[in-house]
Amino acid sequence: MRSSDRGYVTAEAAVALPVLALFAMILIWGQMAASAHIRCVDAARAGARAAARSEPREAALAAARAAAPRGAEIGLRRGDGLVRVTVAVRAPGPGPLGLRLRSEAVALDESVAGPPEETEPGRSGTGPPAPDGGAAEPVDPAGPPEKSGGGR
Repeated sequence: MRSSDRGYVTAEAAVALPVLALFAMILIWGQMAASAHIRCVDAARAGARAAARSEPREAALAAARAAAPRGAEIGLRRGDGLVRVTVAVRAPGPGPLGLRLRSEAVALDESVAGPPEETEPGRSGTGPPAPDGGAAEPVDPAGPPEKSGGGR
């Protein structure tokens, strides 16, 4: 080793270690932001489900608040037979890395929705009606009967 090469390893390590530490911090921040977003989604869904079941507004907001990250803003709106719950929070992070995360869940308001439509007798209510307007012929699940003929 030449005497002029001494100190390069120390200088390279002095540059590489802070870069690795910064990379690790960015990974941890990304994981924390993703976790906060998932909690926002879960909280919005929980609140929408509770509100759709016609639970009181306070109970629906409490269900959303229980699943939401700390400091989240929760909103609940009803209209057009739908319930909308919005959860927003600022993701942890220094300065500009603190992102604003937002999630919204929509559910059909069961207090507005009526009972399912009545179907014709013998019909399950799924699929289009038979082409002739009547009931479709039943299908044997075993398949068509085999013909017994002795010749090959």
